[in-house]
Amino acid sequence: MYWDGGGWAWMAFMPLLWIVLIGLVVWAAVHLVRRPSGDQGGGTDRGWASGGTSRETPEEILDRRFASGEIDADAYHEARRHLSSYRARPE
Repeated sequence: MYWDGGGWAWMAFMPLLWIVLIGLVVWAAVHLVRRPSGDQGGGTDRGWASGGTSRETPEEILDRRFASGEIDADAYHEARRHLSSYRARPE
C-alpha cells in the first residue's frame, strides 16, 4: 500500500526543482522585456539589449538612411551640415 523507496529523495529534490523553475521563468521574463520589439534576431546586436553600451550615432543613422535610399543626396548633405554645426557648439 505504501511505497517506502526514496521518499526523502523527492522531498529534497522538489524544492530544488521549484527554485530552478522559478529562476527560469524570471530569466525568460527579463530576457523578453529587455529585447527591443523591432529585433528579429538577425544582424548585429547593438544598443542596450545586447548588454553593450554602443549605440548607433546620428551620423550612422543618417548614413544608413542615405544608403538605403530613404533620403536623397541633398537631404543627406543638409542633415550632415546640420549635425556638424550642432556637434561644434560648446555645451
